[in-house]
Amino acid sequence: MNMTVADGSDLWLRRFHPEPDAPVRLVCFPHAGGSASFYFPVSAALKSDSDVVALQYPGRQDRRTEPSVDDIGVLADRIAPVVAPLFDRPVVFFGHSMGAVVAFEVARRLQGLDHTPALLFASGRRAPSTKRVETVHQRDDDGLVAEMKALSGTDAQVLGDEELLRMVLPAIRSDYRAIETYGPVEGTVDCPITALVGDKDPKATVEEADVWRDHTTAAFAIQVFSGGHFYLSSRAPEVLAVMREALRGAVAVG
Repeated sequence: MNMTVADGSDLWLRRFHPEPDAPVRLVCFPHAGGSASFYFPVSAALKSDSDVVALQYPGRQDRRTEPSVDDIGVLADRIAPVVAPLFDRPVVFFGHSMGAVVAFEVARRLQGLDHTPALLFASGRRAPSTKRVETVHQRDDDGLVAEMKALSGTDAQVLGDEELLRMVLPAIRSDYRAIETYGPVEGTVDCPITALVGDKDPKATVEEADVWRDHTTAAFAIQVFSGGHFYLSSRAPEVLAVMREALRGAVAVG
């Protein structure tokens, strides 16, 4: 991969509350079917602590006319050169669900380039070396919608609007294909990892999340919250407190 060519950062990066002079940067990676706007509340809450940047994957919202990427490795290859210039200060990665794996793979690609995140938050996702057989991406549209409703991660307005739903389903299916055909992977990163997981998450048990400890050569921690796959919405104040503490810690270390 050519790390010297940025793949259009204006396409990939969203700043809802720009803080160019902030001492630390938080880079957020969305879940399957998710978009940068999912992190708008995070940006609003943490803007006094960091410059919050959210990734916008192809195939959704203002990038809906672009083909989605259905391979985690290819997606990470495209994102890595875009986020590399952000390392002019300490950087913390936060990825939820599929985003946790994308963040991990981007961090792997940036190793050795003096672009090591101060911390990687792996939220709502089992470790890369664990494997389940999942075939949601092979379901028909109704089956895909049923999965989205079960996880409660998609705006109810979208699920009730036929036209909107038809627009987003291709990207969601592509994302599910990407994450369900990923791994198992045994690699490591040199940055600390903190795994966050809901105690009733059907997509990642606490035991599966704990295996993230095998994927770092640095420190590891795990925090368990009450809730399901999108515990980070229902337990937002607690999650934001953890993130804020980590961001301040990154500044102190950096």
